[in-house]
Parts: sequence; C-alpha cells; structure tokens
Amino acid sequence: MDALNSAQLKQFREQLKPYVIFNEAEWIVFIQYLSVSSYKKKQHFAEAGKVCNYFGFVLSGSVRYYHIIDGNDVTGYFSFENEYVSSYKSFLTGEPATNYIQALEPSTIVLISKNNMDLLLANPMLAYKMERFGRLIAEHYLMCYEDRVTAFITQTPEERYLKLLETGREVLQRMPQHYIANFLGITPVSLSRIRKRILVEGK
Repeated sequence: MDALNSAQLKQFREQLKPYVIFNEAEWIVFIQYLSVSSYKKKQHFAEAGKVCNYFGFVLSGSVRYYHIIDGNDVTGYFSFENEYVSSYKSFLTGEPATNYIQALEPSTIVLISKNNMDLLLANPMLAYKMERFGRLIAEHYLMCYEDRVTAFITQTPEERYLKLLETGREVLQRMPQHYIANFLGITPVSLSRIRKRILVEGK
C-alpha cells in the first residue's frame, strides 16, 4: 500500500462530492488516513471466511462480487471505475465476509482501513462529515441491493442486460461473457442470443 499521488487524490475528491465535501483543512487531515493499492487480475480484495478490513474506491479497473455455491462461483455484482467497493457488512461488524471480491483486471483502489475509519469518526474535526459519509454509503448499498432484487422480479434477462449496457459498452467488453451471463442469471448461450437479437434490432 502506498500514498496517493495528486491525480489520484483529485479523482477521489471529485467522486466524494455527492457524499461529503471537505474544506482544505479537513482534506489535509482526511488524506493522512488513505492509502492506495494495486491489484493484479484475479487477486482478491475480500474473501469469504475472512474479515474485510478495508473500504475501497476503484480508481481504475473493475471487480466482481461472487459466492461459491456447490463448487461453482456465482457472480452477484460488479464495481467499476469511480465506484466504491467493500464487503460492507464484514467491514462494519468485524464478522467474516460471506462473499469474495476479485479484480477482473489490473485495478487500482483507494483504501480506508477499519481502524482508520474509526479514527476518522473519532476525530473532532471530521466526525460529523464522516458520520454523514458512512450513512450515505450505507444508503447507497441498500439501494443497489433493492435495485438488484427488483430487477430479477420485474425485468427480463434482456432488460437487465440493456440496463447493464448503460454502464458503458466499453466496460462490458473488458469482462468475460460467462461472468456477465452469470450476473444476469442466464447461460452464456442465452446471453449470446440476446446480444444477437439486440444487434439485429439496432440495425
């Protein structure tokens, strides 16, 4: 783990704005608690059975969240550039994670350790804003979960795929097709049919 450079700090600060805005004095203190780490393709950010001690922000690259069920890994979610990443329940409670988080490609992630988060929450200068940040992040995770459940109940696999395309076609091109199919709850063959149908209708 290393210190962030100026470009990385600028990127992170910009993406924090919907959640919390620091003045210059606060920012100088806040960044002392940050680090950055590079992950190789398929390297794990979090593992089932182990406590997830970090909350992260993806500067570049992407990760997938998955579970092992009957010996097979089942992809449940993805995080891309400028999105947050953590096995959040494990991070908050100190209980072992129930899922894995793995880099889909070489990725660079800003890290806040649980210990540093606790120190930030105890810091008189930053406590209020960090409490707000934590609440809004928790709300973000809750909404993502609700959207995911609702999509499986109310949308067809094709509609879910079209929604995923909104993240950017260039992002999906970097992802193995079987992970995308798994995420959509369909087989790779079914995904291939959906993609062909969309391609034909788009002509």
